Amino acid sequence: MAPADLDMRKLRYFVAVAEELNFGRAAARLHIAQPVLSRQIRALEHELGVTLLHRDSRGTTLTAAGSRLLEDGRFLLTEAQALRHRLSRADGPDVVVTVGVLPGLFATAAARAFEAAGPGRRVVIVPVTWAEQAEVVRRGDVQLVYARSPFDLAELATAPLLEEPRDVVLPADDPLAKRPSVSLADLASRRLLQNPASVPEWYALASPQRRREAVQSSVTGVEQKLELVAARAGFAVLPRSTAMAYRRPDLRVAPADDLAPSQVVLAWDGAIADAARDEFIAAAVACAGQTIDPASPA
Repeated sequence: MAPADLDMRKLRYFVAVAEELNFGRAAARLHIAQPVLSRQIRALEHELGVTLLHRDSRGTTLTAAGSRLLEDGRFLLTEAQALRHRLSRADGPDVVVTVGVLPGLFATAAARAFEAAGPGRRVVIVPVTWAEQAEVVRRGDVQLVYARSPFDLAELATAPLLEEPRDVVLPADDPLAKRPSVSLADLASRRLLQNPASVPEWYALASPQRRREAVQSSVTGVEQKLELVAARAGFAVLPRSTAMAYRRPDLRVAPADDLAPSQVVLAWDGAIADAARDEFIAAAVACAGQTIDPASPA
């Protein structure tokens, strides 16, 4: 029997689940019902003849095959999107803006406003991590990025959008989690589970050993950070909207007395003239209030 063709719709569903590691959030992101999403993932596993996800009471994790499909699937989906753009340009010129977006930030309102301003206008949204948010612009991978401070702004133009508090994420049974707020002095002897450049205030107080550990073993994915926090391996600092989006019963989110707010900005290469990008920037600034989840308390 000939192997079944890879269903790109199911692949897109799988990538959403693999990135979120949560069927509920993935279903909301895809705007479909969770049972429908679960059936589609099971159908994809059956068609491919492999198990892609482990599901148990603790959550969802990727198998080795799932990790491989996530890596290759992102590439395939990007290639398919590019093919659609090339084909559409054959019928008439499109105005395309490619936008990088960090987890917890939303470009949806700006994209809709930009695309509604005229025919043939498209916005391609590319997920990026904190560590690469400036580099994707410098490399030319995207025309602009929704970025969070602190990061290296050298040679980039920026426009401020909003700011929000940053909170500390701790295990639910941590004694510090019972306090109304925590200070960086409370955390100076603990392991930070992320790039220490994202929390320079902690880095200035931490011991050399803790600073070295943070540099050598920082974690990039939000889900992976939270798994390690729940396992009492350390703590994480997240913007409030991100922390609220990933709420878990085994974690507690505590305000920090001495953490500066997270500044959300647009960043782009100001040396490059780009009328379409500039139009998107104007739309994004006008929609600044919808850049984070409006339900998240500021």
